[in-house]
Amino acid sequence: MTLGLPLSTMIAFLLVLARVAGLVTFLPIPGFKNAPSQIRVVLALAIAVALFPVWPSLPNQLPPFGQLVAWALSEAAFGIVVGLAVAFLTEAFQVAAQVLGLQAGYGYASTIDPSSQADSGVLQVLMTLFTGLLFFSSGMDRSLIRVLAASFEKFPAGSWLPSAASLDGVLHLGAGMFSLGLRLAMPVIALLVLIDFALAMLGRMQQQLQLLSLAFPVKMIAALAMLTALAPVFARIFESAAGRTISALARMAGQ
Repeated sequence: MTLGLPLSTMIAFLLVLARVAGLVTFLPIPGFKNAPSQIRVVLALAIAVALFPVWPSLPNQLPPFGQLVAWALSEAAFGIVVGLAVAFLTEAFQVAAQVLGLQAGYGYASTIDPSSQADSGVLQVLMTLFTGLLFFSSGMDRSLIRVLAASFEKFPAGSWLPSAASLDGVLHLGAGMFSLGLRLAMPVIALLVLIDFALAMLGRMQQQLQLLSLAFPVKMIAALAMLTALAPVFARIFESAAGRTISALARMAGQ
C-alpha cells in the first residue's frame, strides 16, 4: 500500500514553513543563531506541523511557478517582520547596556556575545542572557505562535502584502527602541553622575588622591549594584514592552 499526500497539502505545508522560517531566522534568542542548523530546521518544522489546523486550503493543482514564488516570498516576509519586531524589543535593552557600559567603565572589557560570536561589552552579554530568559518567562514565545495562527486566518497563503497601515505599529516599535533604551539607562546614569560629582569634590579636598584609579571600581560596583536593584523593574518593563509588541503584531495580523 502506498501512502501519499495531496498536492494542495504539500504546497500549504511549504508556505506555512516559509512564514515560520522567516520568524525563526530572526528570532533573538541567545546562542540560537550559532546553534547547529539542524536544530533550527527541526524547530521550524515542529511549529509548522503544530499549526496544521490553520493551514490554508488550496486547490489540488500545481500553481504557476511565478505565483508559487510570490506566495513564498510573501510568507517569508511576514515571518521576517515578526522576527524584527521582537528583535526591536531586545535591542532596546542592548542600547541601555551599551550606554551604561561606556559610562560605568565596563566598555574597557569585552567578551564573546553568544548571539553574534563577536566581541561585546560585559553588560551587553549579560543583558542578552537576561532578555533571553525574560522572552520565555513572560510567555512571549507562546504569544508569537498564537499570532502566527491568527495570521493564517486573516491572510491565507500569499495574500499578505506589506503596507504602511500594516507596518505602522512595527515601525513605531523600531522608533521607540532608542527611547526605551535611554529610559532604562537613565537611573544608573544619574547615579554615576552623582558619583562623579562626589569624586570631584573629594579631589578638591584631597588633591593627593588618585581619582582615576578610584573612580573605576567605585563606578563599576555602583552600576552593578544599581542594576541588581532594578532587575525586577526591568522585568516588568520588558513584560509591558512585550505586550505592546504582541499588540502591534496582532494588529498587523488582522486581529
